[in-house]
Formats: sequence, C-alpha cells, structure tokens
Amino acid sequence: MNLLENKVAIVTGAGRGVGRKVADMFANEGAKVVISDLDEKPAFECANEIKENGGKALAVIGDVTTNDFAQRIIHETIQTFGQLDILVNNAGYTWDGFVHKMSDEQFQAMLDIHLIAPFRLIREAAPYFREAGKKDVENGTYNYRKIVNVSSVAGVMGNVGQANYASAKAGLIGLTKTIAREWAPYQVNCNAVAFGMIDTRLTQPKEKGESINGISIGIPEKVRTMFEHSIPQKRAGTVEEAAQSIFYLASPLSNYVNGQVLNVNGGWYT
Repeated sequence: MNLLENKVAIVTGAGRGVGRKVADMFANEGAKVVISDLDEKPAFECANEIKENGGKALAVIGDVTTNDFAQRIIHETIQTFGQLDILVNNAGYTWDGFVHKMSDEQFQAMLDIHLIAPFRLIREAAPYFREAGKKDVENGTYNYRKIVNVSSVAGVMGNVGQANYASAKAGLIGLTKTIAREWAPYQVNCNAVAFGMIDTRLTQPKEKGESINGISIGIPEKVRTMFEHSIPQKRAGTVEEAAQSIFYLASPLSNYVNGQVLNVNGGWYT
C-alpha cells in the first residue's frame, strides 16, 4: 500500500533489534529512512540493505546523548532529503541496580539517553514539525507528522532494580503528552509505545555476556524465565510485533490518535 510514500523518517537505535525492524518496515512502505545508531557497522548494513531493495536510506553514526547530535542528524536529514515527517526515539539501553546502591552517574545515564536525548531531537525538529504544520494549517492542507517515543512498562508501573530506567521512561511519557497538547493544532501526532518484555539484546540471558558502552546488558536467565511465566501470553514479544506498533503510530492509520501510550506487553500490564 505504501502508506509512508514521500515521507522521511528518522529512527534512532536502528542498527539492531526493534529499530532495525522499524526501519525496514518504513522503507517497505515507501519512506526514506535515516538510520541512527551508535555503532557504524550495523547502521550501514541496515542502510545498504534498504538501498539494495530499491529504497532510500541515510546512515548517521553517533551517540544521541552528545550535545551536538540532534542538530547534526536533523541537518544531515534535511540536506539529504529536504524534509522530515516522522521521528522515532528508540535508542536506549538499561543499567540496572537497586536504589540504595545506585550512583549518580548510573541514574543520570538513563535520563540522558531515554529522556534528554528525545527532548533535544524533538526541539531541534520543531521547524519541520510545528512550524511546517502551522503553514499547512494556514494553507488549508492536511499533512500529518508523527513522533513516536519508545517508553516501557517500567515507566508506567515501575520495576524493581530499574529506578533510573523507570524514571526516565515515565518522564518520556510526560514529554509525549505535553508535545501532543502543544503541537496537535499543527497536525503533529505525538504518541508513545510502552513495551513489556521484547526479545532483544536488552532482554537476552545476561549469561551471554553482551554489553553496551561497557555496561553489561540482559536479564539473568532464571529471572527472564520468571518474567515470561508472568506474561498472560507466556512469551516475550518479537521485534516484529514491537515494530508493528510503532509503524501504526507513525502511519496515517493513527491520524486521530494523539498523546496516547500504547501498551505492548502480551497482557502483562492491563
């Protein structure tokens, strides 16, 4: 159907996992996609695969938490494609610990990547969302632009060992609802998805020993098994299922959906 024909989308954390699947879905539906990732190899692999399949893509490598990243990626997007219609704030990782043992650095790191980085990107994108939408409204045209922020069930209901992550993801929900109220008159839809357990690097067995920025990621296998049993559907979600929810909120199918949090968790939290 090419629901995203003539749209330009930025997807952060798009080199792997859910972000990679989102980028593929967007490209398959006609969008030009900007692949943002910290790691060069998977980002270029994703962009090149899209191009090989007849799509258009741009890889922008960098840390979303650096002061100049938002300005740089928006500039490169406009220089390459001339517009911006969709922004998906997906990049992130976890750095778990109990509150009484958590350092300031550990707490701040989660705020930086899950809340401050999305805020900076949205603010930098304002001319291409709010101001562009305002002109459309004045001209009597309809051209909806979409912001999708990736939150978590932890941000909705909290989670043991994740005071930093839950606080950041809860803050992201507040940011989502505020942007929706401020920019809705200009045909900007800002929504969030709150994922439960999705089968990615962040939820793989910790025993595999993977890390991001030198920080061990994953969930101890016994804890992961316990989580899966607590989900009514008795399994983790797939990256495809997660990406489909983001696609819905980025597509014309959600033009009258604004300021909402779509819980995608197999019935874990209802």
